[in-house]
Amino acid sequence: MKHSFKKSISCIQETEGPLMRDVVIILYHDFETLDVFGPVEVLGRLPEQFNLLFYSLTGGIIRSSQQVPVMTRPLSELKSTGYILFVPGGMSARDLVDDEKFIATLRSLTANAGFILTVCTGSIILSRTGILDGRNATSNKRVFAWTRTAPAVHWIKKARWVKDGTIYTSSGVSAGTDMALGFVADLLGRSVALQVSQEIEYTWNEDSGSDPFAALYP
Repeated sequence: MKHSFKKSISCIQETEGPLMRDVVIILYHDFETLDVFGPVEVLGRLPEQFNLLFYSLTGGIIRSSQQVPVMTRPLSELKSTGYILFVPGGMSARDLVDDEKFIATLRSLTANAGFILTVCTGSIILSRTGILDGRNATSNKRVFAWTRTAPAVHWIKKARWVKDGTIYTSSGVSAGTDMALGFVADLLGRSVALQVSQEIEYTWNEDSGSDPFAALYP
């Protein structure tokens, strides 16, 4: 199984050229652990395609809401362009949406990103940059009323994840893993995404519009 997986990756590289991309993962205190590490598990299974980099505004150790410590680099050190920008949700999202320095930094990061991925309330944080205006997006259904603060965005409630151009937004927590697999499928092919899902023993919800949890929060 592993041999055929490597062979499929090799074929992709031969036909499309090098696919190594930096994944700039933005962390802040009290980020949601699974928001980050579900997609990290998926993308980290493909080290020849994705280079995972953890950043925060000032660098140093950032702790999740479950007190998982992660060493980060300060965003001032980020020099690359064309990266995949990744924004998770978390308990501090309500403070960050009003943090002018953070939003200004995030806005500048979006200008140099090749792709943007968000999980949960990460899309609401991202909406403050203006980049989602006029686009389709989704967010965590438990706090979906909060999306009304960004009326220029076309918020879709019943969606596991939403793709609009090069921007992917997903709903609550574990939906980020489904989105990451969908992202891999778009870039590298469905067979690669399925192989990753099998390796991590995860039942991938391939239908981005199927969200059984949306009905729980009218």
